[in-house]
Amino acid sequence: MKKASLSAMAVAISMALAPSVSSAGVIGFLGNFDVINDTGSTAHGFEIDLEGLYSSDITDTFGGAGRGFPSGRGFDPLTSVQRYGAPTITEYNNGTTFGTKVTYMGLFDGSNWDYGTPSGTFVTPGDNCWSGGGVGYGASTPCDHFGVGTTKNATKTIYSWLLETGTPGTLTNGTVSLPAPAWVVNPAPVAGNPPVVVAQIQAPKAENEAQFGEAIWVKVFTTELENDAKLEDLIGGNPVIEEAKLHTEIEWQLLQTDPGNPDAGQLERGYGVPVGPNAASIIRRYEFYRYSGEYDPENHEALVGSDSHPNHPDLPGYDSGRPIELGNYMGAQNAAANLNVAAVVPEPDTYAMLIAGMAVVAGIARRRMR
Repeated sequence: MKKASLSAMAVAISMALAPSVSSAGVIGFLGNFDVINDTGSTAHGFEIDLEGLYSSDITDTFGGAGRGFPSGRGFDPLTSVQRYGAPTITEYNNGTTFGTKVTYMGLFDGSNWDYGTPSGTFVTPGDNCWSGGGVGYGASTPCDHFGVGTTKNATKTIYSWLLETGTPGTLTNGTVSLPAPAWVVNPAPVAGNPPVVVAQIQAPKAENEAQFGEAIWVKVFTTELENDAKLEDLIGGNPVIEEAKLHTEIEWQLLQTDPGNPDAGQLERGYGVPVGPNAASIIRRYEFYRYSGEYDPENHEALVGSDSHPNHPDLPGYDSGRPIELGNYMGAQNAAANLNVAAVVPEPDTYAMLIAGMAVVAGIARRRMR
């Protein structure tokens, strides 16, 4: 009995001496982005559908109350940051999937909408289509800026312009081609080793599954911070984004889905960049442009000269005998992942358990001696 007690206490002490290991991971995701309305119709709102997330998983919204920016409506930088003010956050469950919608929307008075986003083309730095962005944002500007922070990845993210139907005051979802990054820490390392961070980007899926999808160009910039990033940091002119623009990770890459290759159209496929030892967050900026070159008339594959060097008069190596391959600017994503890298050390309650266990074993040993 005494041997068993001593053995049990020895196990307890060995457990107490074992360090508390917390794997490095992600504790939050942030995304801020400009998006151009190229639907051909005036939009009266914008929706971010985060499949697989609850409303409690939403930590931040651009233009939301208490986030360092005014949440009013309109174009006055003293009262608002974009047309629609603070968004609504609504959970849904249709029986097969659940999620949360972050919805920016105009107000309809029974006859007219108070605000709308006109359709058109526009070139911005990717994070300035709001009242404080310095691009002359106003009623005629065909873009807006939105953003959201979450505690985990959505299983699927869908962006939609909200367009008026034939029924006044009723809106429907219009297509947005701007991809959303999905963050992954891969592989999950043990404490003391740097995480490898992957931010996956997927090209738009084809409307006809037997053909290639629409091709887009992307540029990628990256930097690290020694502190957590905030949603307010991910806007044009902020030192965080200006620093990221100085560090090009991918100069140009063409993305296009391929019906014969499920991995095609991904910017990153299971690999990433190890994070520095002092990094508390990693920032990535993605700039998207349309592919304007020729397509194969049978399968819609982009007939591009190089998938890393678009042909354009403003870029090196321009060939006037070939089609211009770099089209209109689509928008940009300023994204961040806040990391949690814990040290391999015993926690305070572990020390307490160790001291208590040693005292009990010492008492048992004294009784056995007597």
